[in-house]
Amino acid sequence: MAVVNALAAKAFPVVVVNARQIRDFAKAIGKLAKTDLLDAQVIAHFAEAVRPPLRPLKDDQTQRLHALNMRRRQLVQMIRAEQNRLITAPRWTIKTIKSHIAWLKKDLAKIDKEISNFIKGSPIWREKDAILQSFKGIGSVTSSTLLAAVPELGNINSKQLSALVGVAPLNRDSGLFRGKRTVWGGRENVRSVLYMAAMTAIRFNPVIQPFYKRLRDAGKPHKVAITACMRKILVILNSMMKNQTYWMPTILEK
Repeated sequence: MAVVNALAAKAFPVVVVNARQIRDFAKAIGKLAKTDLLDAQVIAHFAEAVRPPLRPLKDDQTQRLHALNMRRRQLVQMIRAEQNRLITAPRWTIKTIKSHIAWLKKDLAKIDKEISNFIKGSPIWREKDAILQSFKGIGSVTSSTLLAAVPELGNINSKQLSALVGVAPLNRDSGLFRGKRTVWGGRENVRSVLYMAAMTAIRFNPVIQPFYKRLRDAGKPHKVAITACMRKILVILNSMMKNQTYWMPTILEK
């Protein structure tokens, strides 16, 4: 990010590309060996041949929020790991594990407060956060993650956004063969919070709840229905952010 910011500051066009794409491109053109020199050549060739589209780069404020959200996620993972260890821990180590869990939870509370204060301190982000949280099923964690990890929200169309996040079904067809549609790639941390939002929305949201039920009644597996709900939520949020409007279920139901 330091290199990206330095280049952007000098008005150079910058694109951050998934390393997997570069490696797959290298294999496609027969470059199987890997050295620093070869990597530089392949990256230059990829940029010239593919011309990846420019996307808005994160400013300092967004990078800070993203870092706080990432640290929050790490703390949650560490707490979960320690809680799992506690289940099978011998009695001699239970005390230290419990002590560590308590410390991690205290640090998590500090991070949550810092994220909340950081968003409240910015009039623009405060408004965006209010718009996102007006959707029934979106809480503070999902909202802050979307603000930090999806700067494209409200600035690109829904199909592009779904593919970017990784909730767009991808075809696997060949000739007469029709494979199962699957989703992969994208931004894992965003999908994780969208999944939790969808689980809440199918219980309480007046639009997502019947949508999920229709899919299940049609015989769709739970995971397929949940992914469709995640995509629908993302599409609705994208529209809300684009038009700067709060959640209005009565209009959306029509």
